[in-house]
Amino acid sequence: MPISISDFSGALLRRALPLLGALLLAGCANMNQRGPTPPPPPPTLSELAHEAAAQMVASNPAMTRYSPMIAATFVSIDNLTQSSTFGRISSEIMASALAQQGMQVREVKMRDSMFIEENVGELILSRQVARLSSQSNARSILMGTYAQGQNTIYVSTRVVRAGDAMVLATADFQLTLDNDLMSLLEDQGGW
Repeated sequence: MPISISDFSGALLRRALPLLGALLLAGCANMNQRGPTPPPPPPTLSELAHEAAAQMVASNPAMTRYSPMIAATFVSIDNLTQSSTFGRISSEIMASALAQQGMQVREVKMRDSMFIEENVGELILSRQVARLSSQSNARSILMGTYAQGQNTIYVSTRVVRAGDAMVLATADFQLTLDNDLMSLLEDQGGW
């Protein structure tokens, strides 16, 4: 019995289909093993502070003329006399970032000139700015506030001229709230 072309192509198709199916399954299996590319980790406090410092100096390059600068502890926006470990480390990191951008930063922890309240850190109350800046020969002051949301911490920072409290530069950033940041915010006002 002669074999027709349709019989030959049907036989070829029956043999090729399992092979094609196996290849497709192998390709799908490899895709599942690799999985989707994970999103990049959120930026850290240090990364955001350095970006903010660069932004501040870029927005007002003359700001560096107002050196030396002193740094006050960042405080809770809800209570300006209250801070936390987060507020203290934010101020430290931001001061370091600004120093890397060319600001001269005076370390006040080595002096008695700053209002340092136990369990809070270095706070600057508006009525003390003139006295403090003259005692430390500071021409500018780094200040900042933060607010804790449900999933985010919002930080606002600024450098102000010590003589008249005019804002020289500002920057804002936000961090995704995680367990590490929660531990820095615990017991606000207490070490």
